[in-house]
Amino acid sequence: MSRAQIKKKSTFIDMTAMSDVTVLLLTFFMLTSTFVKKEPVQVQTPGSVSEIKIPETNVLQILIEPSGKIFMSLDKQQDMQAVLESMGQEYGITFTPEQIKRFVVSPTFGVPIGSMSQFLNLPEDQRDKILQNQGIPCDSTDNQFKSWVRNARAANRDLRIAIKADASTPYSVIKNVMNSLQDLKENRYNLITSLKKVED
Repeated sequence: MSRAQIKKKSTFIDMTAMSDVTVLLLTFFMLTSTFVKKEPVQVQTPGSVSEIKIPETNVLQILIEPSGKIFMSLDKQQDMQAVLESMGQEYGITFTPEQIKRFVVSPTFGVPIGSMSQFLNLPEDQRDKILQNQGIPCDSTDNQFKSWVRNARAANRDLRIAIKADASTPYSVIKNVMNSLQDLKENRYNLITSLKKVED
């Protein structure tokens, strides 16, 4: 008795649908993701259980590293330009169009306003190295930090202030920043923290 012949089926699998889905997912993730700004110093934020999210637009971020250096960033280029021009008028400094262009595209700023022109004339890699050792002055004799915040608020009334500090930053440094904000009647701001799990 002969064995029944089983028809061999083709092992070909049409991958068109799979590749379509892959491309759609890739496009979705590219369009919905936000890029992290390059920061001059790395900070380890303290943990908290708060789930309030910082808005993605109209944010003035204040970055404070453990030794007390202060850096700032704005998310809109037109705000960056308006703030730099206002600071130039306040301190009697004129910036060239090329310097303004470089400032506007920088992710973070944090040098004394007196050395801003020389700083902006440097190549980008040198600016990154110098920025790590600088910081916006925030002491009683020369509080340029207050001027930056005041001019940023004048440029955009809808700005939300967010403070990002290292967990090891001394309280006195944070208090100095908060006192400067209170002097400007800026009593509402967010503290950027990392999410901490609640133990049972």
